[in-house]
Amino acid sequence: MTPTERFVGDFRRFAARPGTAAAPWLAEVRERAIARFAASGFPTTRDEDWKYTNVSRFVGQPFRAAFDLEEATGGARLPSPPALAETALARLVFVNGRFVADRSMVNALPAGVRVENLAVALRDGDEVVERHLAKYARFDRSGFTALSTAFLDDGALLVLADGIELDRPVELAFAATAARGEVVAHPRLLVVCGSGSRLALVESYGSTGATLTNAVAEIVLGDGARLDHVRVVREGERASHVATTEVVEGRDSRYRSSTFALGASFLRHDLNVRLGGEGSECSLDGLYVAFDGELIDNHTAIDHAVPHGTSRELYKGVLDGEARAVFNGKVIVRPDAQKSDAQQTNKNLLLSKNAEVDSKPELQIFADDVKCAHGAAIGQLDPDALFYLKSRGIGEAAGRRLLTRGFALEIVQRVPDETLRAALESLVDERIGRRLEEGR
Repeated sequence: MTPTERFVGDFRRFAARPGTAAAPWLAEVRERAIARFAASGFPTTRDEDWKYTNVSRFVGQPFRAAFDLEEATGGARLPSPPALAETALARLVFVNGRFVADRSMVNALPAGVRVENLAVALRDGDEVVERHLAKYARFDRSGFTALSTAFLDDGALLVLADGIELDRPVELAFAATAARGEVVAHPRLLVVCGSGSRLALVESYGSTGATLTNAVAEIVLGDGARLDHVRVVREGERASHVATTEVVEGRDSRYRSSTFALGASFLRHDLNVRLGGEGSECSLDGLYVAFDGELIDNHTAIDHAVPHGTSRELYKGVLDGEARAVFNGKVIVRPDAQKSDAQQTNKNLLLSKNAEVDSKPELQIFADDVKCAHGAAIGQLDPDALFYLKSRGIGEAAGRRLLTRGFALEIVQRVPDETLRAALESLVDERIGRRLEEGR
């Protein structure tokens, strides 16, 4: 039995469960998605967007579906992911894709704010969910997204009415655990921000055991909406993590993304932003840290679909041992998107001779009155900077830690929230500092 056939079989068992019954529109979406997955299967290195990334290293494992597991239904043995946003207004916890109420925290929310598990909204026939869910993350373009859509059952739902501004972040913590064998889960996230609203969102992932997390997020920003989105992945050494984030922006909206890939055997994140309203802006910042045989692949796409859009992108990588990283950043400027302004930069620091990075920044410009630039750099620590530190009494090991830390923390310092910044700085220090202290 091929991996594709096995997952299709899991879906048939999933769809036949009494608790999986869905509204007609959702049942139709699930069926279309699994049909697409059955036809296309998982991507291969023959696909242009996956030419540097071979998923056969993990998709052939005998993953068990999360709905089969006792761990997926809640209980005392479930882990509690550590909080990143200590001042969070609300914190929802999910384990193996399922909402865990007794590990979550929701304070009194202002009128016009919804923070809840998606399963409730699906059961109640929510109009907002029906209008937006599975409308932006197109499952005809990715086998992983198709698989996530087929298993749509639970997840996180955030909805802000027009004009709502939250001064405290909302945190979504996703944990994957495999007490016995390998486990696959499909976390889902839908965020709808009304016109003139403002939200800070923290999305974090962690795992224990051999797990596959296949996460999909859809984010819609109304006219003039503001969203600061921090995404942190700290998976275990036996974990695989595949994610798609789709963002659609309205007129004069602002989307700021800060992504931190700080651990996983395999990690792929597709982040796609469509500047769909005049005057919309996005800022994509990313830090990825990989050691030994880890592989981290970041694919970003910014679509300037209308005039007067602005985008800024800075991704930085730190690699050691035999780690591999892929960065593919695409900026598209449509024919009518005059006065677009786009800048993209990718920088990589290699701490060993065996580390490898494939960096491919792209500009596709179909308008003539634009301002666009991109660049990429790959290198090692500057020997002159190390020599200077030595001349000031700083040893080589301490100098390497200091320079590496300074390179990485530039991304952390761009996070607006001070409390969250401090938490992220500790995570980066722990990840990089421990490695360099080992003398690797």
